[in-house]
Amino acid sequence: MVVKHSSKKHSSVRKKAAKTGAKSKKIAAKAKEQVEQTKKSSRPADEVVTYPEFEYELKEIAPQGSKVLLGPPWLTRFERARITGARSLQLSFGAPPLIKVPEEARSSIVLAVAEVEEKALPISIRRILPNGTYQDIPIDWMK
Repeated sequence: MVVKHSSKKHSSVRKKAAKTGAKSKKIAAKAKEQVEQTKKSSRPADEVVTYPEFEYELKEIAPQGSKVLLGPPWLTRFERARITGARSLQLSFGAPPLIKVPEEARSSIVLAVAEVEEKALPISIRRILPNGTYQDIPIDWMK
């Protein structure tokens, strides 16, 4: 014997469930469409150049004495700025200075610059090439 429920109460629950399922499908479709739009360029397809992603392993260049093999033999302005900023933050949070504090040092930035110039920081710079080769360079190797 089969019993069928035909009350209005059950049918309204089914309709609501169907509506919410349809709404969630619409939301998912809109999200997918937005992702696809961000991936696409507004330029014509023949003008867009895409390159395949390359997988590479990091390979360290063996040090030859204290010689800098990658890049210039001095700190670049970007490396200097990054080191100075990080050290300044450490000093402002109470890290002990690694050099005798100069009298003209009024801020942590001035002290950090002085530490970098005296090469007092026990830090190494990792310079990486696009093919994955790198060299770790201690700061005291720099000119």
